[in-house]
Amino acid sequence: MRLLPSGTTALLAELDDLAQVLALRAELEASPPAGVVDVVPAARTLLVTADPARTDLGRLAAALRSAARSAAARPAGSTGAQEAGTLEVPVVYDGADLADVAAALGADVEEVVRRHQAEDWTVAFCGFAPGFGYLVPRGGGWDVPRRERPRTRVPAGSVAVAGGFAGVYPRQAPGGWQLLGRTDLAVLDLDRDPAVLLRPGTRVRFVAVSG
Repeated sequence: MRLLPSGTTALLAELDDLAQVLALRAELEASPPAGVVDVVPAARTLLVTADPARTDLGRLAAALRSAARSAAARPAGSTGAQEAGTLEVPVVYDGADLADVAAALGADVEEVVRRHQAEDWTVAFCGFAPGFGYLVPRGGGWDVPRRERPRTRVPAGSVAVAGGFAGVYPRQAPGGWQLLGRTDLAVLDLDRDPAVLLRPGTRVRFVAVSG
């Protein structure tokens, strides 16, 4: 783990892979160091912000190293923290890329739909756009490529996969992920509390519905 200062009140932890990021995040949530006010995961980094009235970067670095050792000592697959909750996402499986995903996985369309629903997904981190959560499968096996030519417009609510992740587009946006279907669930609503449904640690189940 490499620790880099980010301003005067935060440290950026660079790790080897997403598994280490998730393990360290879970450890920090289970046993928060004094003064930590926010933890923001990404694919290979974890940004940890602290209250300068309660700690400093030196003590924060020591706490992060201790937490990393504790996370590494846990059994494989152990998170050390409770998930933020389980969210059911209703999906109409009529995506334009279903056949391409099936071919990439060596399955038929019906099997892709079945596997997508049966998988236990968890939001690993957020990015790309406000409200967009990168979901990872507990069982793996979803490493399908992005489209060779990204679409200039992907409709809001599109349910997609790419590069081992699943996601739901919160707003219309350009995108190169493979489209499996669509949902009417608003994963981002600025007039709702919470505004974002797909937050790090949230477990997700996709459920097929008719269009």
